[in-house]
Amino acid sequence: MRGFSKAIVAGNVTRDPELRSTASGTQVCSFSIAVNRSYKDGSGNQQEQVSFIECVAWGRSGEIISQYVRKGSGILVSGRLEQRSWEDKNTGQRRSRTEIVVEDFSFIGSGNGGGGGANSAPSKADTVDTAPSDGVDDIVPDDMPEDQINLDDIPF
Repeated sequence: MRGFSKAIVAGNVTRDPELRSTASGTQVCSFSIAVNRSYKDGSGNQQEQVSFIECVAWGRSGEIISQYVRKGSGILVSGRLEQRSWEDKNTGQRRSRTEIVVEDFSFIGSGNGGGGGANSAPSKADTVDTAPSDGVDDIVPDDMPEDQINLDDIPF
């Protein structure tokens, strides 16, 4: 049987994304998402749990994320789980990390950099198309008159 790996995560970015280039010039963006969960324990007390999920976005997706996302921004990502391992240069110990390799993403939340958390549903306007873009024209609805567009009102 062939395996299947798919993860969908919504939360707030924990640090500004870091954009790097590989030796071949491919862009790669690393960031982490905090996912909050509330639940009641066996005694009926409300508990909070936070999971920190590492993410990697390659190519144009990575460029867009690094350009528009900041610490605290809300984001929904989907992609495959991948585990990588390496030897720590300082300690010589073997280390490993499981991360989401981002295949699709949407900006969620208030758009003010503070994020809106997982309860803010992404709208079609928040979904990012990773096709090549010429700029602002691609994020403004076609039916909006040009004289009503104020670039300062664009949330990113």
